[in-house]
Amino acid sequence: MAYSLLWLPQALKDGGLRIAPVDGWENRGDGDVGTTVGVICHHTAGPRNGNMPSMGTLLQGRPDLPGPLAQLGLGRDGTYFVIAAGRCNHAGKGSWQGVTTGNSSFIGIEAENTGLSNDSPWPAVQVDAYHRGVAAILKHIGRPAAFCAGHKEYALPAGRKDDPNFDMNPFRAAVAAILAGAAPPPALIPAAEPPAKPGAPAGRPTLRRPSTGPLVKQVQAKIGVVVDGDFGAKTEAAVRVFQQSHGLVPDGIVGPATWAALDRVPTPVPV
Repeated sequence: MAYSLLWLPQALKDGGLRIAPVDGWENRGDGDVGTTVGVICHHTAGPRNGNMPSMGTLLQGRPDLPGPLAQLGLGRDGTYFVIAAGRCNHAGKGSWQGVTTGNSSFIGIEAENTGLSNDSPWPAVQVDAYHRGVAAILKHIGRPAAFCAGHKEYALPAGRKDDPNFDMNPFRAAVAAILAGAAPPPALIPAAEPPAKPGAPAGRPTLRRPSTGPLVKQVQAKIGVVVDGDFGAKTEAAVRVFQQSHGLVPDGIVGPATWAALDRVPTPVPV
């Protein structure tokens, strides 16, 4: 069955955010949710390396807790992975704004971070996406920033949880600024490369899932994946690796900066 939170991807897109739906998300959940009143923020306490290495745990759970463990996973590059449209086991016992039904009433966001000094400061692109994603959800459900809680604030008894490992008061202030329209808009990736000169047509288009065609084949040849012209999950993953190795934001999207880096890579000669 399809669960209630099918609006999540569009709400995040409307907030100017990058999303990556995880296969089967519409039908994933430990039952359905009730009325959504807010958001609980977490960090994964997962591995130090990789964009979203905790994905398997979020999907499948732990020995002591069945999955899914959050509706959303937030990668280090600011991408939201949409995991589940139903109820998730992320909150446990607690209370926020008088609401004690955490798993049924709050959307859980698990942001990839170890929670230790070896993963601090958080990437600016991830922090900005965290603010904007929470604001997008609260805007959709018609709630103020006060209905965003850290897991450490919600959990009872007090001190049972320590995530996320940042001060929630400035976090909520940033969310409130976005809701009030007082924050600058997110920097969007251009739809195409800028014209070579004034009056000239735009250059190559920005490519991402699920783009297709000969330009996708050019990218695939450069990054060493199967050249089939279909910008799918494997191509996206390889683009992220390429971007990371070339000092770019590893968002899996081939925009002007990534095109420029790819141009510096020779195309392998078929054998």
